[in-house]
Amino acid sequence: MPTPNDTAPWRHRLHTIIFESDTVAGKAFDIGLLVLILASISVVMLDSIARLHQSYSNEFFIMEWIFTGIFTLEYILRLVSVKRPLLYVTSVLGLIDLLSILPMYLSVFFVGAQSLLVLRALRLLRIFRIFKLTHFISEMNFLGTAIKSSLKKISIFMLAVLAIVIILGSLMYVVEGGQNGYTSIPASIYWAIVTITTVGYGDISPVTSLGKLIASVIMLLGYGIIAVPTGILTTEMAIAARTKSQHRDVCPSCGREGHDADAKFCKYCGEKL
Repeated sequence: MPTPNDTAPWRHRLHTIIFESDTVAGKAFDIGLLVLILASISVVMLDSIARLHQSYSNEFFIMEWIFTGIFTLEYILRLVSVKRPLLYVTSVLGLIDLLSILPMYLSVFFVGAQSLLVLRALRLLRIFRIFKLTHFISEMNFLGTAIKSSLKKISIFMLAVLAIVIILGSLMYVVEGGQNGYTSIPASIYWAIVTITTVGYGDISPVTSLGKLIASVIMLLGYGIIAVPTGILTTEMAIAARTKSQHRDVCPSCGREGHDADAKFCKYCGEKL
């Protein structure tokens, strides 16, 4: 009598090709899928250019249906290769896969002159295919851990920066005044934020000598401030990469990944890995 973990050979082979990348066939599938995703996104972008849309709208339309058909087949194969398709459908990656193909099919049901604008809006949703790229960055799950670990430190740092721009912005309001563009404290704070982040739109600039001195201090301060959150996040990423080792396999039942290195069962559905 077959056990719950028994899988048909063809389904196991299909699961290995689609969800794993440590085989020649799996790597070829991932590379082919990546090329198709980038090509589909390029078609969507090119179709948004009015001149190209007027000249090649039919070609873009045919190419988009070809891409939709390929991604639909891929979605079906993913559902077939897992033991519990519903769990994959409701997962983040499953929803992203569905969003990448659903708008094109929905556009079929919107016909008539009044729905043309809705049709164009639905076609724009095809850009969601870019999120299918998350299939290829699964090994960087430690990035989420690093962001969570550094969030408190960065938040405290940002509060300090906020206090600095409020103080310096208010000071510039007193020094420069409304005649030089600093019409209010919020406008002066806006200038301080633009300056300290080294964006420098130039729509407001100091005129007085004291104002220029304060602006110079803010500019120099900005270069030092930029490095702080980068250093915090980089440190946490290095720590997470060393300590957060994860299981490389994908669950054959629900298609999810990100399990601990010593995990023997899926933490989402309980299937044996």
